[in-house]
Amino acid sequence: MGSLRVIFSNIQYFSITWLFASVNLMVGTWVLYIPYIKEKLTLNDAQIGIGLFCLSLGVLLFIPVVPWLSKHIGLGKISFFAVVMFSVAYILPFVVTSFVMLCATLFLVGIFLGITDVTMNALVSVTEKKDLSHFMSAAHGFFSLGGAIGAIIGSLVMPLFSNPMYHIACMALLIVLTNVLLQPFYFKVKEDSHPEEKSHFSLKHLKPLFVVAFLTFVIMGSEGSIEHWSTLYLVEIIKVTKDSQIGLGFILFSSCMTLGRFFGDSVSEKLGSLKIIVWGILIAVFAFMAILTGQFYVSLFGFAFLGLGLSVIIPELFRISGNTKGVSSSQGISFVSGMGFLGFLLGPVGLGFISKQFSLWASFLFLMCLLTVALLIAFIKLKNTTRS
Repeated sequence: MGSLRVIFSNIQYFSITWLFASVNLMVGTWVLYIPYIKEKLTLNDAQIGIGLFCLSLGVLLFIPVVPWLSKHIGLGKISFFAVVMFSVAYILPFVVTSFVMLCATLFLVGIFLGITDVTMNALVSVTEKKDLSHFMSAAHGFFSLGGAIGAIIGSLVMPLFSNPMYHIACMALLIVLTNVLLQPFYFKVKEDSHPEEKSHFSLKHLKPLFVVAFLTFVIMGSEGSIEHWSTLYLVEIIKVTKDSQIGLGFILFSSCMTLGRFFGDSVSEKLGSLKIIVWGILIAVFAFMAILTGQFYVSLFGFAFLGLGLSVIIPELFRISGNTKGVSSSQGISFVSGMGFLGFLLGPVGLGFISKQFSLWASFLFLMCLLTVALLIAFIKLKNTTRS
C-alpha cells in the first residue's frame, strides 16, 4: 500500500493515475448497457463480437501513430485530449440506429482508447524514471477501481435514467471536468529522447519474451472478456432479471482485482514473480469452475476470485519483461504490453463468435481451458525467462 501513499501525497501522480480510472469508469458504465444495445438493435452475440472487433481495429490501427503524436504534440497534451475525446465518443453508440453505425462509432471509440492507453502508461513510465518512484501497479489498480466504481454507480442509478444515453453522457461530463481540473499537473510532460534506444527493432531479439507475451495475451484477453461479457452471462446463463443485479459479476471482479493490485507488491516480495504468476492463474482456473456452475451465488463467488487471481499477474509479467537479459526495458515492456492490449481487445471478439456457434457458457469454458494451458506453460517455461 506504500504506492498509494505516494500517489495521494503527490498531486501529479494522482492526476496521472486518474487517467487510468477515467478510462475504466466509462467502460464500466458501457458494459452495463451492452444487453440494452443488443436488444435495441436486435443483434446476436456474433454481431456484438463484430462491434467489439471494430473497437479493437480502431485501437490497433492508430497505436503506431501514438509515438509521432507524442513527439509533435507532447505526451501530457495528447493524454489529456485523448481521454476527453474517448469519453465523448462513448456517447455515440447509444444514439445509433443500425448495426453499421454501431460498428463505426465503436471504431471511433477505439481510436481514442488506444491513444489514451499508450500515453497514460508512458506518462507513468516517464514520471517513474524522472522521480525514481514506483506506482505503475497502483496506477493499474486505479484502472480496475474505475471499472468497479462505474459499474457500482451505474447499477444504482440505472433506474433513474429514462434514456441510457443520459447516463453515459453524465459520466462523460464527469470525466471531462475532472481531467480539465487535473491536467495542469501533467499537461507539459514530454518524453525524453534517448539516441541509444534507436537501435534496430527485431523480433529475434525479443525471442526470450515470447512466453511472457503469450501469457500476457491470455491474461488480459480474459480480463477484457469478463469486462464485456459478464453482464450478458448473468442475463443469459444465470437468468438474472433485476437491473441492480446485472452488473454484480463485473463489480465483484473489478473490486477484487483492485484490492489484489493494491496489495500485490508486498505479496510479490514474499513469493517472487514465478510463484505469484502460477498461483494467480491457478486461482483463476478454479474461479472459472465456480462461474461455470451457473448458480447465482457460486458464480458471483467465482467472479470475485477470478479478479483476485488475475490481478497480481500482469504487474509481474511487466516486471519480468523489463528485466530480461539481452532486451532493453523499453523494448521488452512495449512488446509485452502491446500483446496484452491486443488480447484485451480481441478476447471479447473471440468469445462473441464462440457464443454464436455454441453458447456463452461454452465461451467461458474456452477461457478456462486457455488459462489451463497458460498455467502449464508458466509452470514449465517461465522460470527459464526470469532472471531470478
